[in-house]
Amino acid sequence: MPVLRPLALVLGLATLAACAKNDLAEPPVDLGDFVMGHNIVVSDKVQKVPISRAATPEEWKVAMTKAVDDRFGRYEGSRIYNIGISVDAYALAPPGIPVVAAPKSVLVVTANIWDDAKQKKLNAEGKQLTIFESFDGDNVIGTGLTKTREQQMAALSYNAAKAVEGWLLENPTWFGLPTKEEAAATAKAAKADAKAAEKAEAEAAKLAPPVTAVPAK
Repeated sequence: MPVLRPLALVLGLATLAACAKNDLAEPPVDLGDFVMGHNIVVSDKVQKVPISRAATPEEWKVAMTKAVDDRFGRYEGSRIYNIGISVDAYALAPPGIPVVAAPKSVLVVTANIWDDAKQKKLNAEGKQLTIFESFDGDNVIGTGLTKTREQQMAALSYNAAKAVEGWLLENPTWFGLPTKEEAAATAKAAKADAKAAEKAEAEAAKLAPPVTAVPAK
């Protein structure tokens, strides 16, 4: 699998790290009729970058399965979709020299999605995503110094599941939602209708006969 070399080249790019905020306590973003069916994670062919803490394929499967359940198990749509994720490669930062040469953690996954009722894969090719740990104070000095191996895996798996969600949001028609262009056109039309109604109401007010006050007896 040709992921080790490019993965090694980007290990030091902390500026590409994912957002640090945990959003699982917030309402999920709109994915139309989505509800998750099967959560399929495969990791038997995962590759480890040489400068890395070690993790077994089973440990990656458990961490990624939990992250996908945590994120996509919140949806309560009416149509079942199955998510498949392959854990391709990883590097878990070991203790390093702070600031100057602290290695970074990174994970590479490939995602696929199926419409369960149609038994049809919705994406023509797997979507490969390169995932970094969150950019924060721990990353500046290297999480190998500040986090356990399990914490690094959990953070990368969380960011990977969030990245998959972002990819699904880029394809709204899979879930019965309009495209961004269609949504924008609908919003524009609704705004124009509201403006026209407001104008008509103002014109009607001008034409209405004045109300004459009746003096009290």
